[in-house]
Amino acid sequence: MPTAGCAYARTSTFDRRVVAPVTRTSRKMYACPNLATTYRLVPTNIGGPFTMRAPGEAPGLFAIESAMDELAYALRIDPIELRLRNHADVDPETGKLWSSKSLKECYEQGAQRFGWHQRNPQPGSMRNGDRLVGWGMATMVYDAGFSPTSASAQLFADGNVLVQSATCDQGTGSYTIMRQIAADTLGMPMESICFELGDTQMPEAPVSAGSKTTSSVGSAVYAATTFLKSKLLNLAFKDPNSPLYGHIEAEVIVDNGRCYLKDNPTQAQTYVEVLQLPHIESMAAQERIQPDKEIEKFAHYSFGAHFAEIQFHPELGELRVTRYVGAFAAGRIINPKTAHSQLIGGIIWGIGMALLEQSVVDPHLGRIVNSDLAEYLVPTNADIHPIDAFFIEEEDPRVNRIGTKGIGEIGTVGAAAAIANAVYHATGKRIRDLPITIDKLL
Repeated sequence: MPTAGCAYARTSTFDRRVVAPVTRTSRKMYACPNLATTYRLVPTNIGGPFTMRAPGEAPGLFAIESAMDELAYALRIDPIELRLRNHADVDPETGKLWSSKSLKECYEQGAQRFGWHQRNPQPGSMRNGDRLVGWGMATMVYDAGFSPTSASAQLFADGNVLVQSATCDQGTGSYTIMRQIAADTLGMPMESICFELGDTQMPEAPVSAGSKTTSSVGSAVYAATTFLKSKLLNLAFKDPNSPLYGHIEAEVIVDNGRCYLKDNPTQAQTYVEVLQLPHIESMAAQERIQPDKEIEKFAHYSFGAHFAEIQFHPELGELRVTRYVGAFAAGRIINPKTAHSQLIGGIIWGIGMALLEQSVVDPHLGRIVNSDLAEYLVPTNADIHPIDAFFIEEEDPRVNRIGTKGIGEIGTVGAAAAIANAVYHATGKRIRDLPITIDKLL
């Protein structure tokens, strides 16, 4: 008989129905030859839900990673060891090879930084004065999405480049990293690159969701600027007045907007000079990209491991996440600073999911009654203690043209499970519904 898992989600009888992938990622996590999952919507007379960060994966992984922790205790096996024994070397659902997978490295390096080897596995055995201390961990798995996308790039005679795509920047750093990709591809300083977005008259881009903006739009920007670079160089190669005349692109290096021969750097010409000789005011290129057959041969996912420490005061009922380590493998990281901020923000969302956030519905009116930030609690600075989040170095030439995987959701996925597992280690109480409020621990 297959191992079965079923998720039920509440939806509206009158509003659009949102189908979140609550059980999809569960099928990707561990080597299991006989797994079947289902997802069912239950219509109710309330407003319909809509997506936020990791809308299906966050609750889905809370369930399976809590269950894995419970199994580890039942078998008296270290939670990491249990996961290693069930590590999926290929995609369990499709049998495809992973484009890349550094999950074991995430376990190893995350555990090392956290000090997991010092953990006493007995629940309630670790203390800090009057407070119970709990350590928990969980796996992170998230789809490295990619959607068809277009971008354009235009070089002007003054040496400035305009790149456009109809995406958006929600504060995640799209403006910055698209300029980085364009500058790196063209061999130009970032100061010369302008990236514009947010207008539907620009080249078409997908919705900015599902941790796929960098991979999709970034790949399109890379393709458009690569095409533009080739057009510029070919113009020089065909111009008898150019020092690059008669050569091919493989023989040329471009650095700081200067094109020169690998074997003879003195034979050089700037992009501006390439346009000036034939008196061209600007040159443009536009590309549309979509997943090809070679990419579809592989399963594309980001992986990671969460490690959480909680402290609980049994007399005061105070529960805090006092220390956190997250190790993640997400392919090429374009901008380490903004990417690190994404991880920290995602983990904080996970802390809110685990301990604070809850929508309370009036059973008679079907309306959410805690509809403001005075009663819907979210983490503040005082709630957040040190968070050590980092990336495992990973190269993935098979996921997309620029080797990136999404990072917007990965800090959140699995975080609530790590915290709940830490709560069990401290208190011996297995909490299966969130948030973990004081009344559930007394």
